[in-house]
Amino acid sequence: MGGTSLTLFKNGWRVLDAIGVGNDLRTQFLEIQGMMVKSQDGRELRSFRFKDEDESQEVRAVERRILLETLADQLPPDSISFGSKLRKIERSESGGTLLELTDGSSISAKIVIGCDGIRSPVAKWMGFSEPRYVGHCAFRGLGFYPGGQPFEPRVNYIYGRGLRAGFVPVSPTKVYWFIVFNSSTPGPKITDPSVLKKQATEAVQNWPSDLVNIINLTPDDTIIKTPLVDRWLWPTISPPASSGKIVLVGDAWHPMTPNLGQGACCALEDAVVLARKLASAIKTGSTSVEDALRSYSNERWPRIFPLTVRANLVGSLLQWDNPAVCSVRNNVIIPKVVRLGPMLEHTNFDCEPL
Repeated sequence: MGGTSLTLFKNGWRVLDAIGVGNDLRTQFLEIQGMMVKSQDGRELRSFRFKDEDESQEVRAVERRILLETLADQLPPDSISFGSKLRKIERSESGGTLLELTDGSSISAKIVIGCDGIRSPVAKWMGFSEPRYVGHCAFRGLGFYPGGQPFEPRVNYIYGRGLRAGFVPVSPTKVYWFIVFNSSTPGPKITDPSVLKKQATEAVQNWPSDLVNIINLTPDDTIIKTPLVDRWLWPTISPPASSGKIVLVGDAWHPMTPNLGQGACCALEDAVVLARKLASAIKTGSTSVEDALRSYSNERWPRIFPLTVRANLVGSLLQWDNPAVCSVRNNVIIPKVVRLGPMLEHTNFDCEPL
């Protein structure tokens, strides 16, 4: 799940190693050993150990802020302008791209990489549709235990009817949690943390007490509520990821629901694939920048599109609210049918150091 924390599987860590920051981050975040699934009344349905399914698997939840700061530190000083919002984009007569910002400044760019999130102005300019609301919203937060959190290093899932939740230790003092609930509309935007915390605790008030305690120990500045959205990149219908020397990366191109924990991982994959292709085009001149961007799009689409669809379908199944169907899920599908190994095959991704 995204928000204040991100869960990264081995494909994400391979990219971070290729960039050269993997070990810096590993020292700050716990390695998650497995997962446990419970029903809302606290009954254990199934448990898994990641290494039993795949010895090479690596799972850690990382704080979004620390991940971004670590990546930013790899760049030369003053190469990032924070808080800049794009107001207008247009092609210049010289063949470049002119970016006008809301603060009145402008940038003339030879190459534009739009990695500006699910509401990307660059994607909108390129003709992409708005991300589609999938019928679920999520509360997310980061519980803080000054004296040390008491949980084993595993993902804890709790399934109810049209409602699911989970929590996972991030570090010795922090625990990430989420609640996903069905809603016909995204509803009004709420930013008051006291209201969000009240709504979150009311949603799971009769669920296992560990979850409620974590919510109560969540600082106000780490709790959020967001609608879950995605965009299916239908072949021949959706615009390409690049237009000339403008290209999209991550959520700006392929927002997906967090049900597979692959949104951030796929964005990292995008970045390293794009970096290699651009570096080759610029250094060797063997291909044009435009062709390099098209090659990136062609390589990434077969990976991104199926994962987006799969994440959506998994979320729909987990949000069942029919009592009979939920009973089958809890008593048959999860305990006897589900196998973790095949569900993690999408985390296989080879990546050499940059």
